[in-house]
Amino acid sequence: MKLLVKSISLILLSFAMGQISFAQMAAKKISLENIFQEYKFYPGSIASLRSMNDGVYYTSLERGMAIVKWSYETGEKAGIIFTAENTEISRISDYEFSNDESKILISTAKERIYRRSFKADYYIYDISKKELKALSGNGKQQLASFSPDGKMVAFVRDNNLYYTDLASMKETQVTNDGKFNFIINGACDWVYEEEFGFSKAFAWSPDSKKLAFYRFDESGVKEFNMTYFKNLYPDIYKFKYPKAGEANSIVSIHCFNLGNQKTIKMDVGEETDQYIGRILWTKDPETLAILRLNRLQNKLDVLHAKASTGASELVFTEENARYINEPTDNSVIYLPDGQNFIIQSERDGWLHFYLYNFVKKEIKPITSGPWDISGYIGYDEAKKTLYYESHEQGVIHQDVYSIRTDGTHKKRISDEDGWSSADFSNSFKYYILIHSSANIPPKYTLCDSKGKHIRILEDNAELQKTMKEYGFAKREFLQVPGEMNTKLNAWIIKPVDFDPSKKYPLFIFVYGGPQSQDVTDNFSYSDSWYQMLVQKGYIVACVDGRGTDGRGEDFRKATYMQLGKYESEDQISAARYFGNQSYIDKSRIGIFGWSYGGYMSLLCLFKGADVFKMAISVAPVTNWRYYDSVYTERFMRTPQENPDGYDDNSPINHVDKMKGKLLLVHGMTDDNVHFQNSVELVEKLIEANKQFDMQFYPNRNHGIYGGNATFHLYTKMTNFIEENL
Repeated sequence: MKLLVKSISLILLSFAMGQISFAQMAAKKISLENIFQEYKFYPGSIASLRSMNDGVYYTSLERGMAIVKWSYETGEKAGIIFTAENTEISRISDYEFSNDESKILISTAKERIYRRSFKADYYIYDISKKELKALSGNGKQQLASFSPDGKMVAFVRDNNLYYTDLASMKETQVTNDGKFNFIINGACDWVYEEEFGFSKAFAWSPDSKKLAFYRFDESGVKEFNMTYFKNLYPDIYKFKYPKAGEANSIVSIHCFNLGNQKTIKMDVGEETDQYIGRILWTKDPETLAILRLNRLQNKLDVLHAKASTGASELVFTEENARYINEPTDNSVIYLPDGQNFIIQSERDGWLHFYLYNFVKKEIKPITSGPWDISGYIGYDEAKKTLYYESHEQGVIHQDVYSIRTDGTHKKRISDEDGWSSADFSNSFKYYILIHSSANIPPKYTLCDSKGKHIRILEDNAELQKTMKEYGFAKREFLQVPGEMNTKLNAWIIKPVDFDPSKKYPLFIFVYGGPQSQDVTDNFSYSDSWYQMLVQKGYIVACVDGRGTDGRGEDFRKATYMQLGKYESEDQISAARYFGNQSYIDKSRIGIFGWSYGGYMSLLCLFKGADVFKMAISVAPVTNWRYYDSVYTERFMRTPQENPDGYDDNSPINHVDKMKGKLLLVHGMTDDNVHFQNSVELVEKLIEANKQFDMQFYPNRNHGIYGGNATFHLYTKMTNFIEENL
């Protein structure tokens, strides 16, 4: 299922807010134009760096036109590997090297499908021959990927899987039954792409002799229709979207042998109402690992399937009384010894790494303690060392660590409080340490394997200067009381000239969804809108209630089967706490959220009718029966099993309680949280004779962007806040 208001003159502001300090008067005023048209407060980054095989050089994409080689150690340009100038490629969208770095796979002219999926024209560039060839002349492709030996490229087109032999440029079709809204081969259906976080549903074997792939049978999944208002007669787009409790795609796993041109179906069990969260090849080119989840998502199996026969064996099972986190690309990391893999588990109540010997069936902890890991970075096979991120220094902080797989030699690599991550070169000889804090934008530092800082690549010094010029106030951290005597992490931003004897209106931002975390000591571009509101005399705050991440399994899963209940109780409790502070005007408390946060802002306005004066709800779920199967059932089970959990906390069933002002916003072609959610809420509000404001965006998806949409939306929201809070 995540994501800023018009400046007024200094004289008008002084009349509205009373005396203003000299420091505040000297600061420039933040405007919507600064934020959304000039991107004045957007931090610089170096996210496009990619390590080369030797770990000594890296490449970057410059202005979408050239792939440039750089030295890690000196930072000097070592050459231009490819330029799109004077070629049929107008702009490089993305690129990938073959394993031996002799060729580059280049994509251009992307056409977006959903959040992660797209079609594109792909080209192969032979570096030594300086030759550029189109991958296929038969239409745009999806998900093109080199074979490990670099001799072939597999891709998907029109729901079928293909591969091209690069020596002859012969194109071979692997599957033939692909059909839109019926059968997908090698790519994901909508709900897998959105909720399991991947779109490429095929994998080359390590020896390049086989292609394992997913086959989605969508024929039994119901269609959802969206209307695009672009032509005289609007276009209807239909796609398969399984809602909670409804039929999912039937997924099977197959393996195609390039030698004999035969496809073998892998044995994933007799049950078809289940999920295959990932497939990945083990170190053995004959053994495919399959991660299988039951539909309730509280049991994860790791299967090893033989590519030549399809026969599979169960090598690992993890069960949980509530749910298991969705599989990712790094859920299982196979080690080169052919006997062990690294897996993540909450078996001790905290999320940690474990080493599992699938030959001896033995599991041992790698990390341990009353804190959660937060990310996998990489594994250095030579040193048998795992690099990862965790909250060991505190839930609002993130640090980078290394540890041996036997749990020894743990080392904190990051050296500043705040929020850190790292990107290692392929040889682990160098890494880029990325660090920020709530009030300091990201700094990118190149370090060597011993932790020595070689040079700063980007420090965002100009942005810090700009923030000072515009009088950014500090984001402060605190804990506030929630329900059941729970202490909740929160941040608050007060005006620079804050006067504790005055009463300020309070504006709360909320997301609050399962496994999310917004109260972090991490820089956020969203703060620029909040800073503008603070300049206008508002106090802005955010609270992470029960169900959010970083505080262990019990806190994270406290909302199981009752989404919305405990989270909204905590937000209402926190708002009451703030309202009781001497500097907050308890009659002027508002709340804003997007997506899950939009759902939360509705519940708070309705169930906390005596607390909140206004709410802005963008792209909200209004009834979990309308949302997709994978996400919703992970936390709620099905509507058939848990009808009260669905209905008791649906905003559409609480509209009669509404007292404050509501602004409802939705993109009309939102493929994620359907426009239907807002339409159904509007109908209920009309039935209850509740007045409200609404803003709908034609031909815009869940993010509501493109053209002038973002600027228009935040202008609307800012005006609504100023008029109603």
